[in-house]
Amino acid sequence: MGLAVQGLFFEPQDLPQYGMNVTTLLAALFVMQAVAKRVLPANIPYVDLGYSHVLKMSVVFQGGIVAWVAFWTIFGRGFGAETLQGVGSFGLAYMTVVLLEPLIDLAALAGAKALHGLPGLGSTVLVTPRLHRAA
Repeated sequence: MGLAVQGLFFEPQDLPQYGMNVTTLLAALFVMQAVAKRVLPANIPYVDLGYSHVLKMSVVFQGGIVAWVAFWTIFGRGFGAETLQGVGSFGLAYMTVVLLEPLIDLAALAGAKALHGLPGLGSTVLVTPRLHRAA
C-alpha cells in the first residue's frame, strides 16, 4: 500500500516499477519466513527470542532485498560487466541500510523485552498477540 501511495503522489515515474518493487519486498519476506520456520523456535513468544535470532532474520531479509534487486537488474539489462558493476554499486550504497536495519530491529526487541509484563500491553491492538504469547 505504501509503495502505491508513494508512486501515485511522490514518484509517478516509478509506477511502472511497482510490480518489481512489490515482488522485491515479498520475495525477501517469503525467504525470511522459510528461514524462520527452520531457525526460530515455534513455541515461544517473540519477546523471548534471542538477539542472535533477530539479527539472523534481519540479515536474511536485507540479503533477500539485495538479491532480488540484483535479479531484476540482470533480468532487465542482461548479464554483463556494466550490469554487474551497477549491482555492485547498489549493494555498496544499500550497505548503510544493511548495517542500520539490524540495529533498529535489535533495539525494537530490547524495547519489547523492557516493556514485557506491563499491564494491558499484551491485549493492545498495536502489537501482535504472538509478541507476548506462544503460538
